[in-house]
Amino acid sequence: MKKTYKIEVDCANCALKMEDAAKKTEGVQDAAVSFMTQKMKVEFAEGADISTVMQAVLKACKKVESDCEIFLD
Repeated sequence: MKKTYKIEVDCANCALKMEDAAKKTEGVQDAAVSFMTQKMKVEFAEGADISTVMQAVLKACKKVESDCEIFLD
């Protein structure tokens, strides 16, 4: 399953750090972050609990870029 989230990030390099952190999170099959559109696309592993995985993604992203935000509808 794929979902798109609105994000808030200040620079392209920070977006790349967020993308790398998201890709390393358990339950994420693939992730892509666009600085230009301020969006993160996440493809979840089969059977993953989306809510739990996204909390882990947010935590991982905050570690590499403390002032980033992911809007988890």
